[in-house]
Amino acid sequence: MTLDRIKILLVEDDELFRLGLQVRLQQETKIEVLAEANDGETAIELAKQQPFDLVLLDIGLPGLGGMETCRQLKLNHPNLPILILTSRNERSLISRLVSVGAQGYCLKGVAAETLILAMRSIIAGASWWDATATAEIHNIFQNQTNELTVDDSGGAKVNTLTRREKEILMLMSENKTNQEIADLLYISSGTVRVHIHAILHKFEVSDRKQAIAIAMQNDFL
Repeated sequence: MTLDRIKILLVEDDELFRLGLQVRLQQETKIEVLAEANDGETAIELAKQQPFDLVLLDIGLPGLGGMETCRQLKLNHPNLPILILTSRNERSLISRLVSVGAQGYCLKGVAAETLILAMRSIIAGASWWDATATAEIHNIFQNQTNELTVDDSGGAKVNTLTRREKEILMLMSENKTNQEIADLLYISSGTVRVHIHAILHKFEVSDRKQAIAIAMQNDFL
């Protein structure tokens, strides 16, 4: 096994679809479906037992359901990338996916090459949304920014950042991926993830958009 092989947790209750997807992904030399689950409860337990690079998650799951599964996975593993597999793309769904921490989605039936590109992009720290979703996310971000107010606590949080964390926050605001940030600062992408996790922790937020919004509101960006 190569060190850069992507380890996938595949969560899908449709057995035929899951089998077909697994067979296709196995053709990729640097992708390995390390574990499979047909419900959210099993997926959450598997994620506790071993590390994964990415979760491919169907939202139409029995029992716990895909949305709640995504929320709990991100709660337990904040830095674990999650790509949603779905046959739906309405705007109301997008806002819910963003709220539970998904990094993007692919419609079922998309070309395998597109799915693999989406997976690699998300692992690199980017996101994967279509034009409709991107417009909706912009809406959500604008609303979140408008709801935030400048206060002493926000300024104090910015002041707790180290020089390196401030550099990374600046590059995050320019929509740089983790790998792009790593290349620019001559550090590993893993180190970038650690710094981003520290930034989110200090700002008491759960994602990049909220951190950037706080920094903007306090005149750091």
